[in-house]
Amino acid sequence: MVARVKGYKAGFVTSASNLTPENTLADVLALKARNGFSTVAITADGTPNGKLLGIVTSRDYRISRMDPSDKVKDFMTPRDKLITAPAETTLKEANDIIWEHKLNSLPIVDRDDNLLYFVFRKDYSSHKANPLELLDDKKRYLVGAGINTRDYAQRIPALLNAGADVLVIDSSEGYTCWQSKTIAWVRETYGDSVKIGAGNVVDRDGFLFLARAGADFVKVGIGGGSICITRETKGIGRGQATALIEVAAARDEYFRETGIYVPICSDGGIVHDYHMTLALAMGADFLMLGRYFARFDESPTNKVMVNGAYMKEYWGEGSNRARNWQRYDLGGASKLSFEEGVDSYVTYAGPLHDNVEASLYKVKSTMCNVGVTTIPDLQRDAKLTLVSSVSIVEGGYHDVTLRSASPAK
Repeated sequence: MVARVKGYKAGFVTSASNLTPENTLADVLALKARNGFSTVAITADGTPNGKLLGIVTSRDYRISRMDPSDKVKDFMTPRDKLITAPAETTLKEANDIIWEHKLNSLPIVDRDDNLLYFVFRKDYSSHKANPLELLDDKKRYLVGAGINTRDYAQRIPALLNAGADVLVIDSSEGYTCWQSKTIAWVRETYGDSVKIGAGNVVDRDGFLFLARAGADFVKVGIGGGSICITRETKGIGRGQATALIEVAAARDEYFRETGIYVPICSDGGIVHDYHMTLALAMGADFLMLGRYFARFDESPTNKVMVNGAYMKEYWGEGSNRARNWQRYDLGGASKLSFEEGVDSYVTYAGPLHDNVEASLYKVKSTMCNVGVTTIPDLQRDAKLTLVSSVSIVEGGYHDVTLRSASPAK
């Protein structure tokens, strides 16, 4: 999964759809149905880095006028009609060639005409349309990956080879010797070149333990997730606001003492958009948003109809459906002895882009109300106050009858 994400928006993309000239139109259609890519590289051996012989795109065939058994070599755009670029071409030069020749894709080849990469027009357009996307120095998305404290010596090298930019120990309880041992192994093996987060914790002691162990960031929150039943099941955890405020104070204390700033991530308790602003105001440097993202088209779960409304499936790492028994293993059978998460649905909300944009507008608007333009200033100047249940009711509409959205008949 990490390799797929790193390759999706790399600027120079290794070809994911490859056939030989002896393949058929049926093979092209099956490949497109399987991976969704319309550009197919035709190489001598059908591999991503074989000798380039041609390209097939949706413009090279018409299903209604061709037979599925037609050979690729009879309808592909052959090598002598392709515009290519040499291996030393920079991404800027490649994009200039694409625009100059009105291409959708540009093959990058070596001196022996072996295919190396593609550069796609849509990647350039997507980057310009989404200026806030988080990319590495090779124009690839930054990717994080979860690990546990059992098989990290095998898992971490594989994840790093796949391109992972940051690791995080995925556990409901981070204040343990196992997490410190995992971080120590990373430091001994990779030094400071690998970024690794740890957690979760809910108090000063837990934060200081992980910070002194060498964690690059710490996640805060036990039992506050919408699909988490750790508190209900085991009686451990803490209210998210209380935990966050105490850990943020410990982070600042540790910074004053050592000069090392260890960011904290607020994990859990986000139901409404304004909760994001509250978490940031309470000291969070960034947020974990599980339920929030699970509602969107881009989440990898099924969209289903439940009681007349579209929903998306969403389940916790501690549920039997996740089958992540290693996360809670105490040395017994390879199964969950009990659950710490539920299997559920969340209301379908449409595309990620539109929803995130609206959420960010709300955060920025609240910051304007506070009179700040940066998160550190928000943490410094925001005034937090306890509210009663009556105040919460008063905060919504009350003592009125809502007009119907549709005209009366």
